[in-house]
Order: sequence, then C-alpha cells, then structure tokens
Amino acid sequence: MNVLIVEDEMLAAERLRELLLRHDAAIRVLDVLDTVEDTVQWLLTHPEPDLILMDIHLADGLSFAVFNSVHVKCPIIFTTAYDQYAIQAFKVNSIDYLLKPVSYQGMAQALHKMRSLSHGAAAISPEALRQVTELIGQSAKNYKSRFLVRFGDHLQYKNVQDVSYFYADGKVVYLVTNDNKRFIVEYTLEELEVVLDPTVFHRINRKVIVHLEAVRDVRLHSNSRLRLSLRPTLEGDVVVSREKVSAFKAWLDK
Repeated sequence: MNVLIVEDEMLAAERLRELLLRHDAAIRVLDVLDTVEDTVQWLLTHPEPDLILMDIHLADGLSFAVFNSVHVKCPIIFTTAYDQYAIQAFKVNSIDYLLKPVSYQGMAQALHKMRSLSHGAAAISPEALRQVTELIGQSAKNYKSRFLVRFGDHLQYKNVQDVSYFYADGKVVYLVTNDNKRFIVEYTLEELEVVLDPTVFHRINRKVIVHLEAVRDVRLHSNSRLRLSLRPTLEGDVVVSREKVSAFKAWLDK
C-alpha cells in the first residue's frame, strides 16, 4: 500500500511513519508534505496514493483547502488535536480520523476500517467539508482567557494577555509571564496550540510557543532559520525551525 503523509510537525510525521510500518512493513510512504501548496502540487503531478494521512492544520492553513484545487478519490485518514465533537461530520462519509497523540491501536483500527471501505464510500463530499470547517471555526472562537497555575501551596490564575510564552523542558511545560515569572501548566504544547488564539500565539519550534508582543527582535540564522530575541529573555538560542519560517513570517505579516 502506498501512503502519502501530510503533516507539518516533523516528529508527528515520523511517528505516523513508524506506526504505519509497525502495522505493515510492506507499506510504502511515498512522501511527507507540510503545506497545502506542496500537497496540491504533489497530487497534480503524481499518481494518486492508496491512502493519505492528513493533519487538519498545516503550515499554511487548513488542509481542507487542498480539496478546492484537487479532486481526491483515495481514502483519507485525518489526524487532529480537536475533540471528537468538532469532527463528527466526517463520520457521515465514513472518513476516519486519529486524535493526537496518535496511538498504535488507533492507527491499526483506522487502517482496518479504511480497508473495509470502497474508495467511493470514502470520498469527501463538499457538504461534509463545509460542516467540519464551520464546526472547527465555531470551536476556535472559544480560546482560553486564563490558566490555572500553582504557586507553592496556593492556586492562582494567569490571564492569557499576561503570558509572554510557553516552553517545554522535557515533559514539563512552563508558562512565562510578562514580568518574568514561571509556572508549570498541565498542558502539552500540542494542546496549547488548540486552545490559544493563533492570531496572537505561534509555535515556532518543538519547544516554544510565543506571544506576538514577546517578540523583540528577529534575525536571520543559519540553514534558512530565524533567531528570536524574546521579552522577557529565554535562555539559549530561540530559533524558528526551518519548516515553520514561512508560517511564522505570514503570522507576523497579518
């Protein structure tokens, strides 16, 4: 089986590849793409794969935009950090999805379901896309306004406008305030990407999500990357990873 992976997080893409080959060593991953633009171009210039694994949020927008330019007939399994209620419309068309972080069991079940469906049953209808886009748009309006944090043996809340950035240190994620105070939050960066307003917060690499007002300076860096100076200062090099540079520039330019 030939599979195309459309995912803008390198680690997530590698995880999908690993799970596919664990399930069936004969599976061939044709390519890994991270943008709507590249996916459209690839589909227009290559034979259609047997299956596409596709993230909903890509570096340059929602992956649904692909279907405005290309008629895709093969089955698609979406990967997403959104809760189940926001994507129920996919079930009407027997399109499966995997909630992140993707488990082996979830992958195996989705592949078994895909094989039980004909290509026609898995086709995406314009109505389904409209419904899901609308639902995601509605849920996206409910961004978090504050976070509960612990300070010693006390509980406090921090308003989101007082947050400069979030960063991960191993498995622990910290919230850093404008006055340079640090608190542990019980969220992963993937979960934070969903609950934070993307017009003011942006994930620049695997470890950091920044607030727009925290970006003090942007400089060209090696290997087509960007180096940031943040306010307050974050120790070490704060670098926008190469695959996120285009999206980061677009975010700054809104």
